[in-house]
Amino acid sequence: MAQPQNLTRKLLAGHLLGGNLVPGEEIDLAVDQILIEDATGSMTALQFEKLDVDRIDVPLAVMYVDHNVLQIDDKNMDEQRYLQSFSARYGLRYSRPGNGISHYTHLERFARPGEALVGADSHSTMSGAVGMFAVGAGGLDVAVAMAGYGFSLQCPKVVGVELRGELPDWVQSKDIILELLRRYGVRGGLGKVFEFTGEGVATLSVTERGTICNMITEMGATAAVFPGDERVREWLAAQQREDDYAPHAADPGALYDEVEVVDLPTLEPLIAKPQSPGNVVPVSEVAGTKTVQVCVGSSVNSSYEDLAIGAAVLRDGIVHPDIQMTVTPGSRQILDTISKSGVYQDLVAAGARMLEPVCGPCIGVGWAPSKGEPSVRTFNRNFPGRSGTTGDEVYLCSPATAAATALKGEITDPRELGPPPEITPARSDPTIDDRQILAPPPAEEARSVEIVHGPNIVPPPEGRPLPEMLEGRVLIVVEDDVSTGDMAPDGTLGMSLWSNTAECAKYMFRRQDPEFHDRALEWGGGFVVGGHNYGQGSSREQAALAPLYLGVRAVIAKSFARIHRRNLIAQGILPLVFADEADYEKPHQGDTWRIDSARTAVAHGATSLTAESENGAEIALEVQLLPREREILLAGGTLKYLRAGGQEPINIVQGDSRSAESGGLEPGHQPKEGS
Repeated sequence: MAQPQNLTRKLLAGHLLGGNLVPGEEIDLAVDQILIEDATGSMTALQFEKLDVDRIDVPLAVMYVDHNVLQIDDKNMDEQRYLQSFSARYGLRYSRPGNGISHYTHLERFARPGEALVGADSHSTMSGAVGMFAVGAGGLDVAVAMAGYGFSLQCPKVVGVELRGELPDWVQSKDIILELLRRYGVRGGLGKVFEFTGEGVATLSVTERGTICNMITEMGATAAVFPGDERVREWLAAQQREDDYAPHAADPGALYDEVEVVDLPTLEPLIAKPQSPGNVVPVSEVAGTKTVQVCVGSSVNSSYEDLAIGAAVLRDGIVHPDIQMTVTPGSRQILDTISKSGVYQDLVAAGARMLEPVCGPCIGVGWAPSKGEPSVRTFNRNFPGRSGTTGDEVYLCSPATAAATALKGEITDPRELGPPPEITPARSDPTIDDRQILAPPPAEEARSVEIVHGPNIVPPPEGRPLPEMLEGRVLIVVEDDVSTGDMAPDGTLGMSLWSNTAECAKYMFRRQDPEFHDRALEWGGGFVVGGHNYGQGSSREQAALAPLYLGVRAVIAKSFARIHRRNLIAQGILPLVFADEADYEKPHQGDTWRIDSARTAVAHGATSLTAESENGAEIALEVQLLPREREILLAGGTLKYLRAGGQEPINIVQGDSRSAESGGLEPGHQPKEGS
């Protein structure tokens, strides 16, 4: 009799093309859906063009424009014209600026139970809310998957999270994910998928589940998965996509690598203090903190319910005079729904500033707060400077807590407001209008499309084959939990340069050391030394392309965030780990290091190397690489590895007709079951 399987293992097995489902081993997956957004889109597209394929080779790919939308100069529009023409040429759907935030809109219009999605954005995990395996990745890995090569990753452990009971008044799904962050921190989810089970699951709507799945990446996790159950069927029916539904759930008695229990009735409103999503405390602990700004929305909390609770709290009142409040709907559909229900009018009347359905303040594009003044946001990240302000003080919380704070002018536990107000219900049949998602022309017609490359759309540098000896100076030593936002900056200016690696590189480590860029060029590159969780946060590939451009050949850290580590390898930069964490204290900026036999070690599967300092000190380093990652580094990055014939496309079927039983593979293609 077959062993009962958890849902994550079922999804992986249904898409497995190579490897075994053993945690830590490399596996290859077939991909059903690709999600790309404009901030990471240009590099994804430019590298896809280098793959020399005529058309995307996945059933569905969607390009969203939701980040670079202010058009403060010609760069943003040039980039949008490039992405639109690229999408038309190669067969992607194109969601126009203002149509919606990628993760929320994709959940509405395309997420499908039983399928596998790879997105060029770390928060692509949000689609796990409907019972699909959704994972974020770097732009090059996404381009490769879109070209039909599949997607490879280290097989994750599966944590079963049992939700018991039902949330009490004023406690929301944001508090569930904040509770998990309180338990695990920003590193505890590395190499894990969190699968949600228990009777509490049925009490959560798809958008509430989406909040949890979106923010699971803040724990360092690979993905989060909810079952494709009756709540999912209802959601898809409301989206006029009931035909996309198929039930997907874990088998009774399924086993998990780890088990976590969350007793929902015992939860209270929680908040993440500056400057980490893992710095979580009860709202009551910081209640009374004077605040100057409240922002509701972003991809993680921009559903109708999220905005309606704010409108209900503020109805017949006003935003406190000391507060500036913004509200961002997740999609054009949500904007339409709140306008018809009266929620929009209630928010405007209370003094909230209504924004269009784009990322906006979440990634520092507008509405930057005052330095050192608390800003309370329902967003997913509060890394230093992410808001667009150096020295910001950003708190993360639920929409209910944010609304109570906006009303009172200080951080407020919403339970202090008494019984929850009546929330204006949304129509059960929202207006569905996909005209702003442009379909590509047929393949024959698409071949005549001219791709518009503006002057700021610059192909990225390519990696170099790993040499036998690595030698250079230590360019910088950075602390634990340095984010990719420190390597490729957020904000209006920074994002406008993401499609030009040379310009973007000028901002690398600007917060830690404004001289880093010039020093790296003057010294001819060298080594970067980091602490734990190096490269946490965004999947932005620019954080690996900038050091490549600046001549960085290796990064040595206590530990790496999953996506950034993979991005370094894809660009030919060797990631190494201190064998003894105490050795992190030994390197100093300016030291000259030499690592002998690097190529031989990588080629022959060695797991250790030694860095020799000019003063005679030796530092033991670990080489933690999967077999294919070694081949990629030897070749000089993924592009050169593929050009040399290192991997063949898997030829996934075109079109939208996919079998739920086969997990998206073409008919007759049998997936491999792991051992």
